[in-house]
Amino acid sequence: MTTTPGPRPVLDPPDVGEVPDIRLIALDQDGSLLDDHKRIDPSFWPLLDELDRRGVVVAPASGRQYATLRRTFARDDLVYVAENGAYVVRHDEEVSSDPLDLATARALVETVRTSTGDVGTVLCGKRSAYVERTDDRFLAQVHPYYALLETVDDLTAVEDDVLKVAVYDFGHAEQGAGPLLAPFDVHDRVIVSGEHWVDVMSRTVDKGTALQAVQATLGITAEQTMAFGDYFNDLGMLAAAHWSFAMDNAHPEVRAAARFVAPSNNDNGVVRTIRSVLGI
Repeated sequence: MTTTPGPRPVLDPPDVGEVPDIRLIALDQDGSLLDDHKRIDPSFWPLLDELDRRGVVVAPASGRQYATLRRTFARDDLVYVAENGAYVVRHDEEVSSDPLDLATARALVETVRTSTGDVGTVLCGKRSAYVERTDDRFLAQVHPYYALLETVDDLTAVEDDVLKVAVYDFGHAEQGAGPLLAPFDVHDRVIVSGEHWVDVMSRTVDKGTALQAVQATLGITAEQTMAFGDYFNDLGMLAAAHWSFAMDNAHPEVRAAARFVAPSNNDNGVVRTIRSVLGI
């Protein structure tokens, strides 16, 4: 009789044998490095210093804005994979960018305006992020992700390189904003990136594609790469890393795609796993 394997166990410490030659670590933020209160455990900062001492490159990889990631980590020696890979920066210089067609961005804004749900749009540009919805309830969800944020009267009038259109759905994105924007997935990339967020980007944007570009630039292989993630927008990144860890709180499809499962974001799983695997 054939039995279906159960879910991968939480590996703490992970049983990975000898200490692997890790040169690059990609870290999703929300749901992975950050706990549910959007906090980074204080133990991460001395670990970051030790990784730098060992020559391990750390790449915060997020749907968040570059300015927000830069404010959080306050270092220019990291590789910042921002806007789900649409904008990659190191040493305060652009490594790559992949903007969304401006006409498509404006069509997305118009489509969200037709929604009968409780939703709001963020137009994510290189210079800033932009919103036209200004109620405190919506802005409370937006401000943590966008250090540079401008309020405008009309999002369709914004002139900027649009890296992403992000939609916040106060209901459930998989049932609301996700299906609403699904028709755009024919030519662009529509990803449910969290319980309430849907991101729309250029078809070629992906955290995994960005991570592969970083690997090529630095001469680092997938076997020398570790990555942590929890949601659909992390799948490409996990596929680009041999040492791929889904958080214990990850979506079931993400757990199934990863080689290993780390303790949850609320149990400081990223730090504990890195320390364990690398013997720090």
